Amino acid sequence: MFLILTLALLPLGLIALVASLQAIETADLEKEALLRVAVSQSARKLTADLESDRTALQLTVNNLAATPSDTSICDRLNLFLAKNDRDGGRYAIYDRTGRTLCASHPDLAPIVPSQERFGGPTAQLLDGAPYLLTRVRSRDDRLVGLIYYSRAHLESAADPATALQNRRLSLHEGHRRLNLSPARPFPAGAVGLTSLSAPLEPPNIVLTMTVRDPPETLARTLSLFLPLVMWFAAAAIGWFVVNRLLIRPLVLLRRTVAAYHPGEVLEPMRRVRTPAREIIALGETFREISEDVATHEAEMAEGLETQRKLTREVHHRVKNNLQIIASLINLHARSAHEPEAVEAYASIQRRVDALSVVHRNHFAELEENRGVGVRALISELSASLRGTAPAEARRFGIQIDSDDLHISQDVAVPIAFLTTELVELAMRLDPQGRMRISVQWQQDDRALLAIQSSGLRESPTMSAYLDDRYGRVLTGLSRQLRAPLDHDGEAGRYAIAITILP
Repeated sequence: MFLILTLALLPLGLIALVASLQAIETADLEKEALLRVAVSQSARKLTADLESDRTALQLTVNNLAATPSDTSICDRLNLFLAKNDRDGGRYAIYDRTGRTLCASHPDLAPIVPSQERFGGPTAQLLDGAPYLLTRVRSRDDRLVGLIYYSRAHLESAADPATALQNRRLSLHEGHRRLNLSPARPFPAGAVGLTSLSAPLEPPNIVLTMTVRDPPETLARTLSLFLPLVMWFAAAAIGWFVVNRLLIRPLVLLRRTVAAYHPGEVLEPMRRVRTPAREIIALGETFREISEDVATHEAEMAEGLETQRKLTREVHHRVKNNLQIIASLINLHARSAHEPEAVEAYASIQRRVDALSVVHRNHFAELEENRGVGVRALISELSASLRGTAPAEARRFGIQIDSDDLHISQDVAVPIAFLTTELVELAMRLDPQGRMRISVQWQQDDRALLAIQSSGLRESPTMSAYLDDRYGRVLTGLSRQLRAPLDHDGEAGRYAIAITILP
């Protein structure tokens, strides 16, 4: 309903808004066109005025160059320029020596230095003087005529026939600028400036006309924003109606569903009063679904408990079987008389005990599904290894430094065997020595297992043991852990990176 009301009113608001924008754009284009016509007309008028004065000056300069004694033509030029310029028309004609042949006023002070009179463009703006200079040279290039146009004359000549309020005229030549209109403030409330330019002849001079935009009126502002205000008011009314009748009940329904916990039975429509039968039907559907989910949750919980009991029983039986195997090995070891046989039985028993320790610790953490605790695993394994150590290695010391980390059973088994192999190797090489086992977290899901002992230092005896049996076993275990086993022979230290559980 809310969307229908909004979409039904939106086209009308957009049509009115587009119409208002087009009307404003048309008015702006008309104003710009009027300004363009005005500046083009002013440029043509000023160009025609300058061209006529330049023609008269050219005739005078050429005549003086041909007959220097005939100065009457200067009086005719003076009368011609005085008709157009209320200031009398300032001009002067010089020769190459800098002598003034004729001028508008006998005491006219030179504005352009003598060395710059013959050089430069036909028309130019003067630095430091409020004049537009027109320069004409004779055919034989011996004389030059200069006309100085004041601001008042230039503004009068460039005044367009089109009536424009608050206009300003200025001439530009590169970085030079000459303001023709008197400096007067624009009316209060004007908001912007619009400027257009047109070139003169010669084209190095550009005439620029600037007008101030009219101030924003209340009618213009209302014509622009009234369609949006109307559409917003209609949308607000529609929103109020839709919110009370539809959205609010749906929000309450969503909150009830979001707070749902598996196993509960939802009653979402108990606190909702709405005339929409569809929402009531939706609430009933949620209630039926929650009843089905609660039933399935109870069945899954019962199945999970049964599975947990079966898994616990499997681990318990595996641990018992390993203990039986260890007991059988111990019985056979007691009947052996050869030292080599006794040591072989003890070695096998240590490895069976290591596997039994892994299963026991995995079973201990099974309830929380956290994996095998590294610290507990290594501590129990160290105690078992010391208990089955040879008689000469009964005082072999093991120090454990481990963070509280957990690993999977796939990682725990090779770690247990790796620790057993290295402890047995160290007991053989240095029965009275000590060993330090550390497991330190490094980053993300990696930790470093380091085993250090004086018996693991590089020696010929150790190399013989590694070549005989231990080297192949350690290499196979490092491959299971998918990491290289580093050996520091001087420090007697083995280190390998292991994967831990988050």
